Amino acid sequence: MMKVLPVFMLILTSSVSWADVKLPSIISDHMVLSKSNATAIWGWADPDETVVVSLSGLLASAKAGKDGKWMVNLNLKELGAGPFELMVKGRNELKIQDVMVGEVWLASGQSNMLLALQNTLDADKELSQSANSMQRHFEVKLKHASEPAEDCEGSWKLAGPSTARYFSAVAYYFGKNLQKELKVPVGIMMASCGGTHVESWTSADALSTDPELKVGMDKILQESKDYPRKKEEFVSSFGAWLKENGREDRPTEDVSAFAGETDSLDDWKPVKIPGVIKADGIPDQGAIWFRQDIDLPADLGKKKLELELGVLDGFETVYWNGKEVAKMTYKEYSGTPCYRRYELPENLFRAGKNTLAIRIFSPASRFKFIHKVKAGSQLFGDKWTAKTEFALPPLTPKIYAKAPELRRAEGAVGSPSAVPASLFNGMIHPLVNFPIRGVIWYQGEGNATRACQYRKAFPLMIKDWRTRWKQETLPFYYCQLANNKGKNFQPEESRWAELREAQAMALQLPNTGMAVLIDLGESDNIHPGNKRDVGERLAKIALAQTYGKDIVYSGPVYRSMKVEGDKIRIEFTHAEKGLVAKKLPEVYQVNTVKAETAPLVPNSPGSELEGFAICGEDKQWVWADAKIEGQSVLVWSAKVPSPVAVRYAWAENPTCNLYNKADLPATPFRTDQFPELSRNSKY
Repeated sequence: MMKVLPVFMLILTSSVSWADVKLPSIISDHMVLSKSNATAIWGWADPDETVVVSLSGLLASAKAGKDGKWMVNLNLKELGAGPFELMVKGRNELKIQDVMVGEVWLASGQSNMLLALQNTLDADKELSQSANSMQRHFEVKLKHASEPAEDCEGSWKLAGPSTARYFSAVAYYFGKNLQKELKVPVGIMMASCGGTHVESWTSADALSTDPELKVGMDKILQESKDYPRKKEEFVSSFGAWLKENGREDRPTEDVSAFAGETDSLDDWKPVKIPGVIKADGIPDQGAIWFRQDIDLPADLGKKKLELELGVLDGFETVYWNGKEVAKMTYKEYSGTPCYRRYELPENLFRAGKNTLAIRIFSPASRFKFIHKVKAGSQLFGDKWTAKTEFALPPLTPKIYAKAPELRRAEGAVGSPSAVPASLFNGMIHPLVNFPIRGVIWYQGEGNATRACQYRKAFPLMIKDWRTRWKQETLPFYYCQLANNKGKNFQPEESRWAELREAQAMALQLPNTGMAVLIDLGESDNIHPGNKRDVGERLAKIALAQTYGKDIVYSGPVYRSMKVEGDKIRIEFTHAEKGLVAKKLPEVYQVNTVKAETAPLVPNSPGSELEGFAICGEDKQWVWADAKIEGQSVLVWSAKVPSPVAVRYAWAENPTCNLYNKADLPATPFRTDQFPELSRNSKY
């Protein structure tokens, strides 16, 4: 290498026709490189151009292929933490500054992984002490792609008050705990997108290996291909229908009368969202305004949030404190169902009173909201006021039947984030050359309606990523869905419980781990504010399984059952140091952002343990009494003299209190194999 270097430099200085050497965005200032014996550095140059890479005395060279791609591998095993300068020389010279060598992890998933630290509990306190040059994050900019992309957008940031506020909270706390324990630089590559399906994060090649998933993928891809033509036809035909029937929208003469800040709402009608809007003076079709005032904390003004209106009937214009911030007409409409999510600019919010006003123009359907309205994790109340701007004449059934529709497969066409392989192509594929120690993952809400199919789709994605990184046992640690939605007063079937079960089944793959979050959720907030414990639980798994630390990383896990007369005994793993019946709190979390709680009413008030249900051959579930006996739990009910099966924490938002002495919750489980709600739901 050293002998050919002067010749190479002579050629370099004498040439003027070669293109500049380029690097991917992940190889940039402040990056963390994996302490590996084969850490890749790659990029693009002219075909056959020689590129030399140096780092702290290490040298490697490569010749670009016919496609202009080149790659070298550096052995960083004996290198210290840094910082170092990485130099890349071809026709031009590139210097990458402040390079650290340590542990690199990929964090991915949907909105709960994406949720920024500034939007979580105790954010201000944490941010004030977040400065740490040994903890760095690289956030991949959202990108959907129909083919695997070679590069992505993003930059490395050092943790600190001005930067960490935008870091994934889960990834931040995970990285913080690793860095603190290992005393080495920790880099997190964050690639997440809200409201996504696991199939979007899986390559098309992998999806094609499963006949069932391939059918779903092919169908959605064909619908996506046909969508532009159908959208153009809809815009033309719907516009013609509006004009022909005199149902076109009209400009608002005085927006301030509806969206402006005022204390006089005497002529506004109280209504509730979500649901069909019913109130005196509110027509079935026309233009209606909805508004709500809300008091916000001072720190919210610094934040960039998403406003979620969910699915609604009609076309909306959104105003915040009298300023238009979002708009959708039938020309922008993506088709039924169309989920509304708008990014709101920074510094839009202010401390104290704020007014959200939404104008809905509905020429064909009744006014209806399907979801509650929220901005980030700030949930707006159910009570709103509404006022009519103008009403349209009632539609006859004949005219209504002729109204054009733009239909799409739910979560697919019109929603690029749900198209199979689109996020793998745009956000994961550009990273696969970059060595990583492992993956942390938080996703599943988007697949809850197809929970049984997740049993195959989730492991398929894990295997796919391991293949891409050329590591058959790449550590893959993930979050089980947290508790959410209302409390059940009777045992019921649950798709969310089925999804949690599917997630637990993925532990059959080697080198996987699952952080149980059944005690960290909120009933009225799908994005729970406590992400500190989430990151810490993931870190415990990594420290124990990847780094060999002698710590407890899992709560009790169901192992076996045995019928003992009118009772059933449940045995657990991860119970070696003892089981604990944790004292139930007096209240449960409804929404931490709004500091809302509700009284907790036990389902088995006389029982040591809460959350167990039992049934006989009739499959009629009842709440059970349960107690700890050594490393097992005994479950029974006077209503079930001949029990056959037990379930624990089998609900969207169960009340449960079985832990081990490391204060880690037991994994929800069932001992039966009764038919599932999601058994026939397919991609």
